[in-house]
Amino acid sequence: MTSLEVSTQNEDAGPGGYAAARLLLLHEKERSGPPRRTALARLTDDWLAGLFAAAAPPRGTALVAVGGYGRSELSPRSDLDLLLLHDGTADKAAIAALADRIWYPVWDLGLALDHSVRTPAEARTTAAEDLKVHLGLLDARPLAGDAGLVAALRTTVLADWRNQAPKRLPALDELCRERAERMGELQFLLEPDLKEARGGLRDAQALRAVAASWLADAPREGLDRARRRLLDTRDALHLVTGRATDRLALQEQDAVAAELGLLDADTLLREVYEAARTISYATDVTWREVNRVLKARSARPRLRSLLGGRSGTGRPGGKPPVERTPLAEGVVEMDGEVVLARTARPERDPVLPLRAAAAAAQSGLPLSPHAVRRLAATAKPLPVPWPAEAREELVTLLGAGEATVPVWEALEAEGIVTRLLPDWERVRCRPQRNPVHTWTVDRHLVETAVRAASLTRRVGRPDLLLVAALLHDIGKGWPGDHSVAGETIARDLAARVGFDRTDTATVATAVRHHLLLVETATRRDLDDPATVQAVATAVGTLGTLELLHALTEADALATGPAAWSSWRASLVADLVKRVAGVLAGEPLPDPEAAAPSAEQERLAIEALRTGEPVLALHTRDEHTAGPDEPAPEPVGVELVIALPDRPGVLPAVAGVLALHRLTVRAADLRAVDLPTGLGSGSVLVLDWRVAAEYGSLPEAARLRADLVRALDGSLDIPARLAEREAAYPRRRGLTAPPPRVTVAAADSRLATVIEVRAQDAPGLLHRIGRALEGAAVRVRSAHVSTLGANAVDTLYVTRPDGSLLPPEEAAGLARTLETALG
Repeated sequence: MTSLEVSTQNEDAGPGGYAAARLLLLHEKERSGPPRRTALARLTDDWLAGLFAAAAPPRGTALVAVGGYGRSELSPRSDLDLLLLHDGTADKAAIAALADRIWYPVWDLGLALDHSVRTPAEARTTAAEDLKVHLGLLDARPLAGDAGLVAALRTTVLADWRNQAPKRLPALDELCRERAERMGELQFLLEPDLKEARGGLRDAQALRAVAASWLADAPREGLDRARRRLLDTRDALHLVTGRATDRLALQEQDAVAAELGLLDADTLLREVYEAARTISYATDVTWREVNRVLKARSARPRLRSLLGGRSGTGRPGGKPPVERTPLAEGVVEMDGEVVLARTARPERDPVLPLRAAAAAAQSGLPLSPHAVRRLAATAKPLPVPWPAEAREELVTLLGAGEATVPVWEALEAEGIVTRLLPDWERVRCRPQRNPVHTWTVDRHLVETAVRAASLTRRVGRPDLLLVAALLHDIGKGWPGDHSVAGETIARDLAARVGFDRTDTATVATAVRHHLLLVETATRRDLDDPATVQAVATAVGTLGTLELLHALTEADALATGPAAWSSWRASLVADLVKRVAGVLAGEPLPDPEAAAPSAEQERLAIEALRTGEPVLALHTRDEHTAGPDEPAPEPVGVELVIALPDRPGVLPAVAGVLALHRLTVRAADLRAVDLPTGLGSGSVLVLDWRVAAEYGSLPEAARLRADLVRALDGSLDIPARLAEREAAYPRRRGLTAPPPRVTVAAADSRLATVIEVRAQDAPGLLHRIGRALEGAAVRVRSAHVSTLGANAVDTLYVTRPDGSLLPPEEAAGLARTLETALG
């Protein structure tokens, strides 16, 4: 007998005894998971039964647990779902008094209570009106009182559920879809709701309800284990937070992982994602089967009517023949699904899994779970390297676009993907702790292939693009730089899939440099010959450059809405054009020899004449639209400012732009020497690329007025920005990592390149500019890249005389910036 059992036997049924025993149970480390939930439910059963008995209940009454409590799935802070059932013969006052004798002790302990008092007829009527009530009653369990009354209610409610299944199940399906749309998919959320998100406990409950209808049943493999993992996680979350919460917030994940005995928060999320994926897949398969059965039922009477009461076989009462449409060798379509042909022999045909998957994706049809299960159990392994047919079927599967995703998920559910590509296991369900990313690593790879499928017309080797898209982040399952690790893995996998040595090298290069174009375009000065030459050297050939350009776009589009924009696309396209010129043997222009534009010269003359800032605003388009093309999308605004050279220009302009909620994307600063006869003196021209955070652009006159005030000191920019930063939204419980400033190895002969990585905040570039002014360096250009809450500002700086900073001086400047920003 355990200490808990001894303590509960020696205590009365009062709140104090139950509370003490409950507390002891929740802190028993040796009992957790299902045993603890069962013990907590039993302990609560005994306490409530004691309350019911002590209240001297009238005849024909019963206390019933429903919902999660009815399933004996009590987490530490779960609600108690209770129904006080009576046959209607007792006095209403007596029933009300009985309810009070039970509800109030529960409330006195601070336990959440979902309660109702009903007759069987009232319960049945309410269930007919409220789907959630009906679902809860399916798990009704007697606690005390008239067990026959409860059994009769259970029988009636279950019979109603089965009889009304053609109406109830579509309503339940719609309820699940609406909840998924609102709460998102558990398997991809950084802070998932374990109960309400798609693939969570609500969906697991819905699968039980479908099974109870006898209309369809969910795939059983791994489903109970997945439910237990989510319930265990919720238990730990309740214990760690002391609250009745189902949301696995970031700040709680390490503690929850420790409570469950897991290595870290990533391990926790990966296990939660695995469970959610199992439930989501079972949900898809189950609802597809429900809809198929309901459709068949509704079509059968019409078919009998058309055939005059005879079947399609000519025999009364017989079933119509099932049509089987061939799709590929050993693969047919039957009843809206892709299944194996009767003549298929997976044990002799190693390409059959890929052939069936490719046929399903190309047809836009689901792959039958029975077919996938058979393939997983009996298919002969592919030889290494793969035969050409297998490689072609993989490319066909990846090239099907959106239809690839459900087919790939079906293969993953039965372990076929990891059998084909062993390194996939390391990225399967791996979380990405970056709010910019929408998907886990493995799903992101599939989504990138989906995006790449729409870009295959732009490249000479679509097969290499699709495979590179599938493998570009495969190195994220290993320590270190994922691009470096991924290059090695991609080389091995491409050879395994059957590509020759040249194609394998191309895929490996694409994986190694899949971030090169976007990072260079957004963080480096494209007018610097060293920038373009470095990319050309890394890429090597025009074919690889073409491949990387398409992969860059597909990767960004599959990452999330914050990762790609017309602005980024235009920068990458500009870089690709310059690199293509170098690879074609064209000389790079000398940026030092470039003359100022006519507008820059005009503004410089006006600034020299007035002695004050002069500026102009222009909307920039991505490209010039052709006669049959839609109007080009604006990619930002060009702001050109000219003013007599003086200290403090960069922080002043950056601060004014921040106050007007203009996001800086790039800035070029240059001193303009005016031709003889136009005046004398040094004029600074700043060419900014900016975008409005929201709303319309400010008027140029207002920008100029505030810039004048900032330069003469009458506008206190630091104070105004401090007010803005104080109101800047931050996630509760999260601390931003400290800024990191490094000297980039850019091989530029024009300037020293300093890279600042910091939390994005109003006026970040203004603070950087102030620190650089204090260090007495000249900024040649600045390039700003922001993804989510993280900003990467790249600064091209020189000494006042235009020379590069020596290594020691550059390292000192980096330390100074880190201190100033910290």
